[in-house]
Amino acid sequence: MSADVSKEFNPSRDEFAALLAESLAKDDVFEGQVVKGKVVGIEKDLAIIDVGLKMEGRVALKEFGLGGKPGDIKIGDTVEVYLERVENALGEAVLSRDKARREESWTRLERLHEKGEKVTGVIFNKVKGGFTVDLDGAVAFLPGSQVDIRPVRDVGPLMHQQLPFQILKMDRRRGNIVVSRRSVLEETRAEQRADIVSRLAEGQVIDGLVKNITDYGAFIDLGGIDGLLHVTDMAWRRVNHPSEILNVGDTVKVQIIRINPETQRISLGMKQLQSDPWSAIEAKYPVGAKLQGTVTNIADYGAFVELEPGVEGLIHVSEMSWTKKNVHPGKIVSTSQQVDVQVLEVDPTKRRISLGLKQTQDNPWDAFLAAHPKGTIVEGPIRNITEFGLFIGLDNGIDGMVHLSDLDWSKPGDELIKEYKKGDNVKAMVLDVDSSKERISLGVKQLAGDPADTLSRYKKGDTVTCEVVAVQENGIEVKIADSDITSFVKRSDLSRDRSEQRPERFTVGQKVDAAVLSSDKAARRITVSIKALEIAEEKQAVAQYGSSDSGASLGDIFKAAIKKRNADTDEEDAE
Repeated sequence: MSADVSKEFNPSRDEFAALLAESLAKDDVFEGQVVKGKVVGIEKDLAIIDVGLKMEGRVALKEFGLGGKPGDIKIGDTVEVYLERVENALGEAVLSRDKARREESWTRLERLHEKGEKVTGVIFNKVKGGFTVDLDGAVAFLPGSQVDIRPVRDVGPLMHQQLPFQILKMDRRRGNIVVSRRSVLEETRAEQRADIVSRLAEGQVIDGLVKNITDYGAFIDLGGIDGLLHVTDMAWRRVNHPSEILNVGDTVKVQIIRINPETQRISLGMKQLQSDPWSAIEAKYPVGAKLQGTVTNIADYGAFVELEPGVEGLIHVSEMSWTKKNVHPGKIVSTSQQVDVQVLEVDPTKRRISLGLKQTQDNPWDAFLAAHPKGTIVEGPIRNITEFGLFIGLDNGIDGMVHLSDLDWSKPGDELIKEYKKGDNVKAMVLDVDSSKERISLGVKQLAGDPADTLSRYKKGDTVTCEVVAVQENGIEVKIADSDITSFVKRSDLSRDRSEQRPERFTVGQKVDAAVLSSDKAARRITVSIKALEIAEEKQAVAQYGSSDSGASLGDIFKAAIKKRNADTDEEDAE
C-alpha cells in the first residue's frame, strides 16, 4: 500500500511526459503553430487575444500594421497569431502577430520565388548598404544598387509605397531575403526598348534630345530609348570635345547608323546628313599644290592642319624643318597658327593627306651650293666629333662633314682627329654637296693641295735627285727632292753592277740620282731606279764621245763624259 502511495506522489520522468502529452492532446493548439484568436480587449498599445487557452495573450498593436505603422483592429476581430509558448511565468499565452505573418509570407514567397514571379512590398527603413522592405510580414533587404537603374540620391518618395520587387535570394534557415527593384525596372524597360527598336530602322532620320554629354560622345533620347552619338560622327571636321557642338537639352536631327538587335544599342550620326568633303579630294588638292591651313592639333609625331571644314592633313615631324630633326612639333608650330603647306600625298580611301611644311621654304643645301660651289673655302665651329669624322657648322643651321680620310694626306685620320676639340673653328674646302641626301662633304687636307699633283711633272726616263730616308735589307726608301713624294728602290735597282747592289753602302740623308721608271697619280705612286740611270748615262756617253771607228776605249769615253759633267757643274756654280 505504501509503495503505491509513494509511486503516486513521486512519478517517474516517463510518467510525467505521458501526462504532459495527454494534457496537450486535449487542446487543438500547439506551440510553434499559427492559430486563430479573438480580440477580447485593447489596453493602450496592446491587444488582448483569446486563443482558447487558460489565459489570454497580449500582442503589440504595431504588429498588426505594415511598415511600422499601427494596425487598425477592434474588439471582436478574429486574427491569426503565432503561439510561441502556452504559458509564461505570469501564466499568459505568448503570442506574436509578426511571426504569424512571417510564417505565412515565407511560405508564399518561396512559392513565388520558385516560379520567378514578382512580389509587392513596402520600403520602411534605411540600413547600412541599403533598405529594409516589408513583404507582407517577411522583412527583406534591398541593396542600394538595386533601388533603381540609375543611382538614386533621394529615396524619400519611394518610402512607404507599395512597389514591385524581384526576389534574388532566400535563406529560410538564416531568415535572409534579398530583393531588387532594379530587375523589375530593367525588365519593363527592356520590353519598352524592344517595342521602340522595332519601330526604328537603320538610315532613318529622327529628332532627338541631348540627354548627357561625355568625353567620347553624347547620349540622345529618341523617345524612351537612348542612342549614342560618337564624337567622330558629329562633324566631318575634328571635334576635340562634344561640348563644342552640343549642349544638354538641345534638340538635334540625327541619322540612325546601326542598330544592334542583341544589345539594342543604337549608333547615331550627324555628319552623315551633310555632304562628304572628301569626295573628289584628289582633284581639289593635287600633289604638289601649295596651300594655307590652320594647325588644329599637335602630336609627338606631327601636326594636323585643317585645309577646310572636315578636311585635315598631317605634317609629319620629318617634313617640318630642313634642319630641326629631333625637335618636338610644338616647338616649330602652335595650335591655331596659319601655316603654308605643300601636298605630298593624297589617299582618299584612308582619308589621309600628307603635307609638308619645309617644302614651302628654300632647301638650305641648294642655297649653300649656289653660294659655295665645289672648291670654295668655308670656316665654321666643330659641332660634333664622331668615330668617322668631324661635323662643321655652316650657314642656315646645316652641317658639313670632314671624313677621317680628308684630314691629312699622309697622317692617319684616327690619330689626327684626337687633336681636334668641339667648338674649334676649322677651315675646309667644299668637296661635294648632295641636296637629296642633305649631305655636304668637306676636306681639310685639300687646303694644302694634293702632293700627288707633282707626280704629273715626272715622266718615264726623267732624272730626279732623291734623299735616302730609310735603309732596309731589301732596298732603300727615298724622297724626291723638293716634295713629299716617297719611293722605294729595290736592291736589284741600286746599281748596274751586282757587287754594288748593297743597301748598306747608303746612309740616311745621302743624296742620290735616279731615273723615273713610272709615275701613277691615281695610285699616288712613283717608281725610280739608280740602275736605270746608270744604263741611260752609259748609252748617252757612248753616243756622244765614242764611235765604232774612233779607236777610243770604254774607259776613255767615261772619262770624257765625267769631265764634261764636272765642267758643266762648275759653270752652274759660277753663275
